[in-house]
Amino acid sequence: MADRERKGLVARWLEGKERDEEYARSTLPTNRWSLFWDILKGRFGRLMLVNLLMLLTFLPAIAVIVWRSLWLWSQGVMGPFAGGLGAGVSAIPPDQLVGVAEMMVFQADLMFFGLLIPCLAIAAVGISGGAYIIRNLIWTEGIFVANDFARGIKRNFWNVLEAVLIFGFALFLVRTMANLAELYIARGVGSRGWMIASETFGYIIIVFLLLVCMWMISLGINYKQGPWTLFRNAVVMTVGTIPQTIFFGALAAIPVVLSLFGGDFFSVIGIVILLLFGFSYFFLVWLDFCQWAFDKFVNPNFGIATGRGLYNKESGKMQGSPEEAAAESDAMREYRRMIVAQGKSTLVSRPIKPLDDDVELYQLPESFSREDLKKLRESKEFMEEDVKAYEEEHRNDPAFVEYNREFEERERAIQEEENGGKKKPVKKPKMLNKRK
Repeated sequence: MADRERKGLVARWLEGKERDEEYARSTLPTNRWSLFWDILKGRFGRLMLVNLLMLLTFLPAIAVIVWRSLWLWSQGVMGPFAGGLGAGVSAIPPDQLVGVAEMMVFQADLMFFGLLIPCLAIAAVGISGGAYIIRNLIWTEGIFVANDFARGIKRNFWNVLEAVLIFGFALFLVRTMANLAELYIARGVGSRGWMIASETFGYIIIVFLLLVCMWMISLGINYKQGPWTLFRNAVVMTVGTIPQTIFFGALAAIPVVLSLFGGDFFSVIGIVILLLFGFSYFFLVWLDFCQWAFDKFVNPNFGIATGRGLYNKESGKMQGSPEEAAAESDAMREYRRMIVAQGKSTLVSRPIKPLDDDVELYQLPESFSREDLKKLRESKEFMEEDVKAYEEEHRNDPAFVEYNREFEERERAIQEEENGGKKKPVKKPKMLNKRK
């Protein structure tokens, strides 16, 4: 015993505390924050692969954004208001340049933001597949990237397409109205204060719709809903969790904000992050937060298990799927029915005396007499009595009591299921064979 303890101590010194079962359990995620870091560290390669698949579908939208930036830059260099005769003298009188820049931006954005709408529809393909994989990671399910990406597109594309089209058209309208307000301000048309107020209100609306569309994506991936129900529920979730939604939406959008508005240095950092794992990071943060909100506000009202993907310290198990929590699977019910149909095992339901004891059967010699046969019979009777005594002594051992109790419960549950929930006397296993 002491030698075994010394070996265990040496093993713990060599292998570290990670060898301990309690330590392994303590490293399992018990809340959404720890689950996020667990996925980010343990599935980083998968996140990069999913990010690459989503990035391919975002390339048209990225191309339109880069094209617009280059076009505006070129117009700023070669436009009529950029030329001069030297010494600060403009080639065109200043009064003829009023509103020219604003008009050029207005006309350019009509084209570029119009092109962005079909590009976002293409990006919906990557969002539906990639977000579905990341949701499965959050649920701690096994994934096959290619198969699950295709399955996510098949299941979620129309919901995601609805969300991105709403945002795309809203962005086009708001940007058009904002450019028009800038043009009126430059030309002195209308009230400057009202123009600024309307422009600000438009940007507030687009931010709100962006959050609503993000909720539409997460709701569409997790639940089956119609188009109008999906939009309505997304608005409810956005308004009901507005502080948390703004915080986690901003936290998820850090790489996008850095790449678009970070300046020279931070833009490079943001672009590198987007290329490596930025899109996966965005949906990991957002969908992880959404699972917390669903567990708090949605799942309990519909009898769906909460905490999916988290480790339950009380039960010592990972949370299962809602279907497993609500009822047994069809396979489990069929397995239980097969066990009951085969009947109670005599090898498990009662104690059986082991063979490693000192009771031996009398061996007949080559030449035996009546006395030898009598000894053989007596040894058999003694062995049978010894077996019965052992069985009687260990009849109430927990292992046998538990097996008999579970078997009776399975038998009773199957009978109630077949009788429509009504309790009836339990029939013999051979009757179940006829049923099967």
